[in-house]
Amino acid sequence: MRIALVLFDGVTFLDFAGFYDVIYRLRQFPAGRELEWEICGIAEQVTDEMGLIVRINKVKPDLSAYDLVFVPGGLGTRKLRYDENFIGWLRQAGQVRYKVSVCTGSLLLGAAGLLAGRSATTHPSAYGLLEPYCAQVVQTRIVHDGNVITGGGVSTSIDLGLYMISLLAGDEALRSVKQQIDYPYDIQGIFHQPLTNG
Repeated sequence: MRIALVLFDGVTFLDFAGFYDVIYRLRQFPAGRELEWEICGIAEQVTDEMGLIVRINKVKPDLSAYDLVFVPGGLGTRKLRYDENFIGWLRQAGQVRYKVSVCTGSLLLGAAGLLAGRSATTHPSAYGLLEPYCAQVVQTRIVHDGNVITGGGVSTSIDLGLYMISLLAGDEALRSVKQQIDYPYDIQGIFHQPLTNG
């Protein structure tokens, strides 16, 4: 499995790090033995909301070559959803097996047309901003509609990573990873809708 972790200026770093720390652990299980990931963006480095600078190891790769594309959120999404250079690049993920976002990353998926006809969620403060991009905004923590999986606010990134572990490697793997990260909480607020249009 090849994963593209998309970063951009103004990202909320915990959105990225919570998911990354969990999904990285997939490689311990048979489903993740050939796991590869790349930190992708449209420039060689990005700066998060608080000034942390992160180097990008793949600048504008072809996103259609990945099995999973993950898009975090952050204040930068408000402006970035109108940036045709970025959004045009993100559209390459149209046929990717899993399109995953957390927090306001769903606004970017939506701006790229990847939420059309889908149910989705985002940070509770941005439900109204998400409405034009999808069929239904579900006010919950995780929404799984076909091959699109969106998560709510910042801390949901950990739950989203755990959800993907359970989806890809099973419940035993989920329990193992929760123990490793000393995470005593059960994933709550999952809305699952079967695959409808690809």
